[in-house]
Formats: sequence, C-alpha cells, structure tokens
Amino acid sequence: MFFAKFISRIPFKVIYIISYFLYLFMFYLSKYRTGTVHKNLRQAFPEKSEKYISYVARQFYRHLSDLSLEVIKAHKMSAEEFKERCSILGADALEAVSKGRSKPVIVLTIHQGNWEWMLHAVSQHLGVPIDPVYKPLHHKGWDQFIHEIRSRFNSRPIPMKQAGRDILKRKNGFRLFVMLADQTPVEGERSYWVSYLNKEAPFYLGAEKIAYLTQYPVFFAQCRRLKRGYYELEFKELAVPPYENTKGKNNHQIIDAYVKAAEAAIYEQPETFLWSHRRWKRSRKRDQ
Repeated sequence: MFFAKFISRIPFKVIYIISYFLYLFMFYLSKYRTGTVHKNLRQAFPEKSEKYISYVARQFYRHLSDLSLEVIKAHKMSAEEFKERCSILGADALEAVSKGRSKPVIVLTIHQGNWEWMLHAVSQHLGVPIDPVYKPLHHKGWDQFIHEIRSRFNSRPIPMKQAGRDILKRKNGFRLFVMLADQTPVEGERSYWVSYLNKEAPFYLGAEKIAYLTQYPVFFAQCRRLKRGYYELEFKELAVPPYENTKGKNNHQIIDAYVKAAEAAIYEQPETFLWSHRRWKRSRKRDQ
C-alpha cells in the first residue's frame, strides 16, 4: 500500500487537484457504476427531471473522488485536523441518555458524507472511546490499511461477526458502538425487509437485537458536508430504553426509525450519499 501511504502525506491543496482528475476518470472515462448510480437516483427521485438526476450524479462523483482521497489522507491526519474539519451537534443529548457517561450508546449511521473522518472527530471532540463495527474488505491490503486508519486514537474496530459477543462483554463505562447499518445482509441471513428510498430492501437485525438485549439507547449520526474538506455530524435520538419485551414479536421500531432518519438525511443532501452501492440488487422473492 505504498501509493496510499504516499497520498496520505500530500497536502490537502494537492489532494483536491488530484481529486478533480480522479473525478474525470471515474465519470467520463471508466464510467464507474454510472448505470447503477443513475438507476438508484431515478428510483429515489421518481418525480425529478432527467436534468436533476444528471446534476446530482455529477455532484456525487465529485464528492466520491474527494471522499476516496480524504479517507486515505486520514491515515496521517492529526487529532487537531479532525477536530478542525469536523464539527459535532447533539452531543449533549447523547451524554444525557448515557446517564452521566455510565453506560454505552449504540450509534447507527449510513454511507453519507465522510463516515471515516467522523469516527475520529467524535473521539477527539468528546474524549470518548469509539468501537466501530465493520465488515472486512475482500482485498487484504486495503482491509489492513483501512483497519489502521480506524484503529487510530485508541479506537477499537470490531469485525461484524464478533460484534454481538464483544458488545455484551463491555457493558460498563461510556462507549460508542458505531455501525454502518445500511449495508446489505449476507444472502440467506435472516433480515427485515422495509421500503427504503421507494423500494424494499433488507436490513440486518443485529443492531436492533443488541439494543433490546442490552437496553442501550440508540442514536442516528447524520454527516453533512459543509464545504470541501469540512463536515458536520449531528446526533439524533432513535430509541431510548426501557424497551418492551420483543421476544416472539415482529417489533422493529428501531430499524423503522433508522430508515426514516436515513431517508431524511439522504434527501437533505443527496449528492453525498453512496449511490454507487448496489443496495437493491436482491429481491424479497429470492430470499423466501
């Protein structure tokens, strides 16, 4: 990963010059998943004109180019840079439900803005341990590189398969367990299907089950792009215990609240959402 580590040392001014050429390559030359992006945007915005869809698509690729290099840059960014470039809203509500920082909080977010920078921004602003739950990448080199980024400043990444057991072990003290909960469940795994951006999609049940079992509060983290290289993260309450006994019941209030918050965030700033993700590639009939 020599090239990535070299990029991480380049000043931001140069990073964004490179980003422009990366945008030209992805959008005009390689046409990286342009069909998927257009299909997803048309599905999410059926009432919008083709001109609007094309505009958002171009802006998305501009953001994706910046994001790709910003994530690499995070390998060498200082704690002060994360604090300067990422502001936090709603931290008071987060701390209030943790009962004076005496219990953990589950934070659910989506692939929007710069979710990698947000991890360390929250850690530096609040001085709190962050345990991000992640799905390992197929490429071992990139997986190791991203793991190094996420492990900075005493953060402790948890592989998704180990998340439930790990979270149950760490019941004492104030921690944030952060999950990108909009990922597609593994085929064959039990999931909850719900309308998401105008089409049914499956969602993992893990985060919801853990919340019910542990009685931890659940928040949504919305990441907004303020301007190039600067972001704002807002914490929004999704659910607070005590939760009712859900055993044997089809109660998915936390997932429903999460999907509602996710859609609102996407519609507020659509160009910063990861439209290239093949989120709707599976059908419900195929899973039955």
